[in-house]
This record gives sequence, C-alpha cells and structure tokens, in this order.
Amino acid sequence: MKVILQKDIKNLGKKGDIVEVSDGYGRNFLLPKKAAVEATSNNVNVAKAQAGSAARKKAQDTDEAKLMAAQLSQVSVKISVKIGENGRLFGSVTGKDISDVLKKQHNIDIDKRKISLKEEITGTGTYEAVIKVHPEITSTIKIEVVKG
Repeated sequence: MKVILQKDIKNLGKKGDIVEVSDGYGRNFLLPKKAAVEATSNNVNVAKAQAGSAARKKAQDTDEAKLMAAQLSQVSVKISVKIGENGRLFGSVTGKDISDVLKKQHNIDIDKRKISLKEEITGTGTYEAVIKVHPEITSTIKIEVVKG
C-alpha cells in the first residue's frame, strides 16, 4: 500500500514522502492516527504541489538571507565600555550587548543567540562577530570597543 506521510516517522520517512508500507501497518496504524493518507492520484498531486511550494519558500528564504548577510557585512558597531586601570574591561561584551547596539544604532533586530564572537573581547580595539542569518548562511560584522 502506498501512503503519503503527514508527519515525520522514524525509520520510514519525512513529512510529504510517498512510501510503500504493508497493508496492515497502513490501515491499522498510519491512517487511523492521521500520520499518513492513502496515495490516491488526487492526494499525490496535492503532495507534489505542496512540495513544490515548500521548495519555492525555502529558496526565497535563502535569497532573503543572502541579501541580509550582504547588508550586515557592511555594518560596524561601536560599543563604549568601562575600562579598568590595566586596560581590562569590567565584565565582558556579549552577544546580548551587540544585539542591543545593533538595534539602537542601525535598527537591525537580531537575536542574541545568533551572534557568536570569534574571540573573547578583553579590551579596547576592533573585533569580529559572526551572525547566523540562516542555517546555511552567516555574516561577519566589525565591533569597535572604545573606552566610555
């Protein structure tokens, strides 16, 4: 029996896949739990249309992420911090600080969890941070830490 999966099923397939299963497994488990629908010609056409739509949406999201990454690579932020006698920072500069400064200076809203520092910020100077714009696309911004 051929079925179209409505959700991911371990050892069988992912949502939208058309798979061959035994008649008993399909009729007694998958169909009653609404984990799959029977692969009639109409349902197959609907599944293919949904797969095409999902592929177009993914491509559009990737294109938008590339554009955002290109714009972010031009951005640099200036963060003023308190400095001790030996030129060391009080505390540290984190992804949250960078996210707040991006929002304030450039009106760019990026989640702090998507920002990772290439190296620990220990004093004044210029540093780089990597921003994960999309699961496959990252961008690097320059961070200037100054005494403030």
